[in-house]
Amino acid sequence: MNKPFQKNSYLLIYALLILVTLVVYWPVLKCEFVKYDDDKYVTENPHVKRGISRQSVVWAFTTPHSHMWHPLTSLSHLLDCQLFGLEPAWHHLTNLLLHIGSTLLLFGILKRMTGAVWPGFFVAIAFAIHPLNVESVAWVAERKNVLSGFFWMLTIAAYIPYAKRPSIGRYLLLILVFALAAMTKPIVVTLPFALLLLDYWPLGRLRLRRQSQEAGASEPQLVQAGPQEPPALCLLAEKIPLFIISAVLSVITFIVSQRGGVVSGLGNVPLKFRFANAFVSYVTYIRKMIWPSKLAVFYPHPFDKLPTWQVVASALLLLTVTVAVIWFARRRKYLTIGWLWFLGTLVPVIGLVQVGAQAMADRYAYLTLIGLFIMIAWGLPDLLAKWRYRKMTLGTLALVGLLTFSVCTRLQLRHWRNNKALFEHAINVTGDNFVMNNNYANVLKKMGQVEKAIDYFYKALRIRPDSPEVHNNLGNALHNLDRTDEAIKHYKKALELRPNFAETHYNLAVALAAQGKTNEAIGEYRRALRFRPDNVDTLSNLGFELAQMGNVNEAIEYYRKALEIEPENVIAHGRLGLALAGAEKIDEAIEQFQIVLKAHPDDVEMYCNMGILLEQQGKIEKAIRAYRRALQFEPDYTKAQNLLKAILAKQENR
Repeated sequence: MNKPFQKNSYLLIYALLILVTLVVYWPVLKCEFVKYDDDKYVTENPHVKRGISRQSVVWAFTTPHSHMWHPLTSLSHLLDCQLFGLEPAWHHLTNLLLHIGSTLLLFGILKRMTGAVWPGFFVAIAFAIHPLNVESVAWVAERKNVLSGFFWMLTIAAYIPYAKRPSIGRYLLLILVFALAAMTKPIVVTLPFALLLLDYWPLGRLRLRRQSQEAGASEPQLVQAGPQEPPALCLLAEKIPLFIISAVLSVITFIVSQRGGVVSGLGNVPLKFRFANAFVSYVTYIRKMIWPSKLAVFYPHPFDKLPTWQVVASALLLLTVTVAVIWFARRRKYLTIGWLWFLGTLVPVIGLVQVGAQAMADRYAYLTLIGLFIMIAWGLPDLLAKWRYRKMTLGTLALVGLLTFSVCTRLQLRHWRNNKALFEHAINVTGDNFVMNNNYANVLKKMGQVEKAIDYFYKALRIRPDSPEVHNNLGNALHNLDRTDEAIKHYKKALELRPNFAETHYNLAVALAAQGKTNEAIGEYRRALRFRPDNVDTLSNLGFELAQMGNVNEAIEYYRKALEIEPENVIAHGRLGLALAGAEKIDEAIEQFQIVLKAHPDDVEMYCNMGILLEQQGKIEKAIRAYRRALQFEPDYTKAQNLLKAILAKQENR
């Protein structure tokens, strides 16, 4: 094949990968934000919503978010909000483009390392369209997954030229790219180990041989493959900076997760349950790779409910495959590497260190599946090497498999179109799913179906009576129905289970304030700020309660703190204006009211407030205009009518 033709054929393959991925994933652009972490990462995050600014960039690099330190991920969300605001289609498009970028890099990497075009193409397109990867692409909060996948591929792309011809410049570039990858998601801690696997196959920097019988050894060992290849110890040594970055990232992640209360101790999830779930989850990932059915956004941890036979069978299957691939390590290197890639990349999230309440997650398989795809892409052609109809069979199997994946991915995307569809589907395909019952109840509450929502909250509590999130959300629903005493009981139960639950301290404060217990409410707001000092609503509400108690100057401080975080918060501007008026800072108060009216020119109450202050300053004509402006928007507004009558009467009496 001549080079121009070869180059054009590669370009066609890249174009095909782009086209197929776009066609399969196009419905993702119609999906909404999900009220399950999308709010924490984007839609209700004041730092992210303001877009790119000095303060937001500093926040991204200095503040762990959602129990992780991933500043590049936060920066990508900031950039999306800067460019597109809160239009979900654009945020989903960014995820999709990153996924396509990873797909193209994956094909290029495999082609360059192996020289095998069609196996590399199969791995890349299977990665692109497999239904297990829908969660990573369709979930805006999983930007960290697709972004880390993209930098994972970039790191390998930087490693290949270094491995072929080492140099200081290429080495520094490799370290730089991996350092950037470490700022996307902690999952990249396994990448240095993956590079060691690639050293063995397909890069061929390591080989296995048996020691000479004179030495009396019979086990294979890693040795230098040739005169141009470094010894095994050198291959380890060259990756020391990468291992150091991984170690630091692991420590940071563990500390942040533990402080956030998402790392379960052995008392919560005993070690035997963790290992049992790990064995079964490994096999479940394989099963879902082959037959991707009953996919859900959350799989509840089974704890002690796994049958012994299932755990033993899963462990035996994993052991059997591991022994087999080691046996074939010399003749079928791709089997060894593919399998160890699959096992190794899942280690941080397989549940031995339990983070969260899930048994497993589709998103954890995003990079992991590549190992299994490699085993299939290189293994099937070898298995059918001597069969007469080899090419036709391989082509048919690949086509049928990829078409099946495409259809399943399209069907799975339908469940991601909105919150109700996503959570309802998860409840239907999993059992005892307290998280999804809780989330579905929140959706129903938002739709106004509060009584029905309460039923689902109680379902969630029957499954997991010790869930602080469910108690908190049930409290919110009860408070909506003015069943405040019941709500407070559930808030207090949530805080008993998780004393540092800032959201519940806030909700309890709101309920106490509604009962007129202002001092108690102030105490809860202060506790909420202790655990989440950047919450704008808490700062604003605390200021309001302090102002009600006559502590106007302290209230002003809290309003200003709220506006430093979210300058466009209209409620805080209005409340600050009232507090400034109470402190007799009339000009500053009027400025705050003007900011509110600029955002909401039909706010009749604010026109009245401004009119009163203008009247105090003796600016009668401006005050009259303010009252009349209010009546233009709401002619029957009694307060504006009375204020206008009073000021006109004063003028007549002069």
